[in-house]
Amino acid sequence: MIAGTPARVRAVDSDGPTLWVEFHNGNVASLALDSASLKPGDIVQLVDQGDGTVSAEPAPDALWPEEPMIGVVRLKLDDITVVDSGGRVRRIPTSRVAYDEGNTVEAREFDGVTRVLSESPLRYIDLPTVDKAAIDRFLVEKGASTLTFEDFGGMKDVVRRAQELIELPLKKRRELAGIGAKAIKGVLFTGPPGSGKTMLARIIAAQADAAFFEISGPEIFSKWFGQSGEVLRQIFERAAKQPSAIVFFDEIDSVAARRGEESHEETKRVVAQLLALMDGFDADANVVVIATTNRPDDIDPALRRPGRFDWEIAFPEPNLADRQSILEASARGLARAHPLPLAYVAAQTDEWTAADLAGIWTEAALLAVSDDRTAITVEDLLGGLERVGRQRSEKLSAADRR
Repeated sequence: MIAGTPARVRAVDSDGPTLWVEFHNGNVASLALDSASLKPGDIVQLVDQGDGTVSAEPAPDALWPEEPMIGVVRLKLDDITVVDSGGRVRRIPTSRVAYDEGNTVEAREFDGVTRVLSESPLRYIDLPTVDKAAIDRFLVEKGASTLTFEDFGGMKDVVRRAQELIELPLKKRRELAGIGAKAIKGVLFTGPPGSGKTMLARIIAAQADAAFFEISGPEIFSKWFGQSGEVLRQIFERAAKQPSAIVFFDEIDSVAARRGEESHEETKRVVAQLLALMDGFDADANVVVIATTNRPDDIDPALRRPGRFDWEIAFPEPNLADRQSILEASARGLARAHPLPLAYVAAQTDEWTAADLAGIWTEAALLAVSDDRTAITVEDLLGGLERVGRQRSEKLSAADRR
């Protein structure tokens, strides 16, 4: 043991008293010292006392940068959570973050789950080689989505801008090239969760009649070393062969985070591969890359330089008129008793996202069916408003406690 070396506390035995610490190289050592104030997970620095003994002093967490694990929650109990990360089952403490079994999460050994990346489980590519079938998993079948721009309520300026930057270039590629216009390669959608970023990308792909390759956050990472970059390469290669295509990254910050000394090597390789692919577009390729994030500052800065994601569309919180439009759009196809006080509901939902507003109708439908009604009434709508409002309050309270 070398004085000044940072270590992490693995276990504490107060009877001894004995402290077990782990070093960056994975070695574990025991120290006979008063450890009453320390607990597992604490970062310490070894200090030479000058009499042949070593003490462990509390140290900043920055001295022990811990790469978070990404995995799927397999079991959640009150005190522990079991996460499957790359085929390795890990036991971590249950944290205050709201998550469920089956969610894909970012977690740390001592802190537990720190962030939910997707409500769906991570899809691993389980083959030692990347073949056509593996890439087919990312290609959304044409006609699978029947959504139109009428289903996207409100935010008309956002929709108009997205059509200009994505739909129009895909449909008028030759005309723009004839003018000599520079091709648009990447568009970044930014905004809070639930603001409709993913929905709009799917609508644009359907309306542009473009092949749509959807990569949801961390599912690009494979259990096989170095395979993630190959998956990306083949997706882009397939997209370039289509008459028109969109390659869509949902939550790109979980795939292409800022690179640093602490970054995992596979993350660095994926970012480097993505940069090379966006720079290497063939002049005739009719491909636009769309990415969403609610944490734009976490994306590697190189991706936001000219020729990559140099176009950005911000999805703001819906205003009063937007909220009423979203309520009307998300109720299309529902059996409703008229009139319903949509203007009143819109006025009561300041700072709510599009997903929150759509959730009101889900709750309202459940209330109607539970009381054997065949259409949603005013009572159901207001009940749905109350239920979703209560859920939002609980989530905000949990976030404040963190």
